[in-house]
Amino acid sequence: KSGLDPGGAWHAWGMACLKAGNLSSAREKFNRCLKPPVDLNQLNHGSRLVQDVIQYLESTVKPILIADDDYFATLRELEATLRTRSLSLEMMCEGKIQHNSYYQECLFYLHSYGTNLAIISFYMRHDCMREALLHLLNKESPPEVFIEGIFVPSYESGKLHMLENSLETIDPGLESWGVYLIAACKYLQRKNYYHILYELQQFMKDHVRAAMTCIRFFTHGAKSYTELGGKQTWLLKIKDHLKVYLQEVSRTSGRKKMACTFRKKMSATDVSRHINTVDLQMEVTKFLHRCESSGTSQMTGSSLPTLFGNNNMKMDVACKVMLEGKNIEEGFGIAFRVLQDFQLEATEVYSRVAKQLVKQQKYSEIRQLLKCVSESGVAAKNDGDNIILNCLNEFKNIPAEDLDNLIQDMDSDENKIQAYVMCNKLRSAYLVSVRQEKTRAVQLVQHVRQLAENSGDDVVKAICTQWL
Repeated sequence: KSGLDPGGAWHAWGMACLKAGNLSSAREKFNRCLKPPVDLNQLNHGSRLVQDVIQYLESTVKPILIADDDYFATLRELEATLRTRSLSLEMMCEGKIQHNSYYQECLFYLHSYGTNLAIISFYMRHDCMREALLHLLNKESPPEVFIEGIFVPSYESGKLHMLENSLETIDPGLESWGVYLIAACKYLQRKNYYHILYELQQFMKDHVRAAMTCIRFFTHGAKSYTELGGKQTWLLKIKDHLKVYLQEVSRTSGRKKMACTFRKKMSATDVSRHINTVDLQMEVTKFLHRCESSGTSQMTGSSLPTLFGNNNMKMDVACKVMLEGKNIEEGFGIAFRVLQDFQLEATEVYSRVAKQLVKQQKYSEIRQLLKCVSESGVAAKNDGDNIILNCLNEFKNIPAEDLDNLIQDMDSDENKIQAYVMCNKLRSAYLVSVRQEKTRAVQLVQHVRQLAENSGDDVVKAICTQWL
């Protein structure tokens, strides 16, 4: 008559019937006020009214698993136990309750009015993991339901191995679980739970991704190569994963290819290349670890370069290896292999090293670097000259004698003239210019005279004018 919503009254009446133990009457009352969710896959446990019903039904059943507990039970608990046992209580061997009326009522309400997440969570609460997984599969629920309803509760309660066993029992190839397992991996990565991620990837036999996780374990948080020296077991694990992957690829290539959708794939060539990178990183790690331990290490950078980074970082590794040994020659072999394996811009790396040696005032080491470069067998004609030209920007800091020695080491007279001009040594530039073929010599001397005039060097200007 008053036009009020009768839902609240039906719900209260239904709850009263439940408490009185009149289950069929309660169903009838709730049918008038409870509605199924619009989207069964929404990430919640359904309406508050349904949750209240389930909560009450679950609290009514308190199964006593161990006989000794009966001695400590209060009278009320004992009454509840007797009542539930009279409702054909059957304990499964795993401690599950299969045929208890109150649990069957829970399932009735959940299936009629609950979400998939609510049903799965109910199974998980009562140690029915297999049923939860089968429900997930049958309803083709999205990965988010798996994460929230099954995966997170499993690892939080230390039951990840149990979950893995259940997944494998239902589908030994794990193909049905691919989309869910990949979602779990992404979730763990977002949360930075890399140890659980690594364990899961090993279970999935996803060797390429497991190797990538090992790379993170090796590089993350390390501030020095001494620290990386203590993490070399991760490098061995990367190699193990990649080798197992190669074996599996070669095993399946002869047979009909299986449509494996979720494990990361990689060509055999790429895998072999990555194994070479790991081998080279091991050499680099041992070498730099030894340098840091013996105290020859001088470079201190904010980030620690490894061969697992981009090309710029790999170039940093090559520089670091050359600069941190007792001398340039000691680390040149490893650095040269880094440059060759990754096809890096060698001249740029050598120039970086030369500039660093200027800062460290190790001018004889620059000459040793030039010797190593020319003996490497792959240096272009002007590489040595370009290295010297690139570090002459710092010429003001280089003592006159060392500067002369460096320029004298150049192969091309044209480059020597350019170097002398850069360092404002116009007299020396004139002396080299006049030794050239007549026509070229005239051009060069005219250029030097112009520079002398611009800089107010009357002596060199006069010499050039006289020669011309």
